Amino acid sequence: MLGGWAEAFDGLQVLFVTYAFSVIGAILILIVGWTISRLLGRWVKTLLKHTHRVDPTVSGFFAVFVRYAVLVVVVIMVLGQFGVQTASIITALGAAGLAIGLALQGTLQNIAAGIMLLVLRPFRVGEYIDADGISGTIKEIGLFATELQTLDGLYRMAPNSQLWNVPVTNYSRLPERRHDLVIGIGYEDDIEKAQSVLLDLAKADDRVLSEPAPWAYVSELGDSAVAITLRYWTKSADWWVTSREMTKAGKIAFDEHGISIPFPQITYSGSLELERPDASDAEKTGDGSKTIDNGKGDGRNTSRDDDDEGPATS
Repeated sequence: MLGGWAEAFDGLQVLFVTYAFSVIGAILILIVGWTISRLLGRWVKTLLKHTHRVDPTVSGFFAVFVRYAVLVVVVIMVLGQFGVQTASIITALGAAGLAIGLALQGTLQNIAAGIMLLVLRPFRVGEYIDADGISGTIKEIGLFATELQTLDGLYRMAPNSQLWNVPVTNYSRLPERRHDLVIGIGYEDDIEKAQSVLLDLAKADDRVLSEPAPWAYVSELGDSAVAITLRYWTKSADWWVTSREMTKAGKIAFDEHGISIPFPQITYSGSLELERPDASDAEKTGDGSKTIDNGKGDGRNTSRDDDDEGPATS
């Protein structure tokens, strides 16, 4: 018994001497690595926060990504202290990452698109956009999807990949926006007067910008009207209301100045009555036949000559 305990004690001493420095080194690596990961995460988050083009969601995501990437490297270094082949571990992690990436291809695509949207910022919260039929006011931009509110008050969630792979029209990004008001007048109306009336409307509205100056011109000679276009600029926030009220004001102003606004019409000429042959024409041709209604009301009639005593049979 004493000999067995002595051999076990000697074995523990050998193990302690062999792995003591490895354990101490592993502990030091864990402590230093944990500290570095936290410091790097905070540094990345602070650096991106001071960059105004990066969304706070992206800065937090990159900070967490850098922190865990450092921790993975630390764990591999710790395993290397105990003689574990780190090359095989890296290979296994790469294969696992590839498998996970293939399984979550759609999700990772949305994450990548979300990061690009948050970094490049083609739209921000509160802006109205239209992306290949997906339209609405941006409420929140996430890593997986973007939340919008439509004009009729509906909630819509769109995957980021669908917003990133299509052209995006941002109606709120630029401060000024143009509107072309087109009104048709009759060919007999005064074109100069119609242009003057529209320009006076634009100048009287405070929401219409003086620079660029409003412009009225003849844009088309249509089939039934001469198209007069009033081109003016407003603030993007005032565009919607101004365009609707200017359309109404143009109609009222034209009515007050006696300028007609024609609409398409179709004119028929000639008589719509069917011509009936005269009795004299029938006598001249020697046709003594008469038409007798069969009484069924189906429009099919029978005929007989004057000398016949009954209807003809077929």
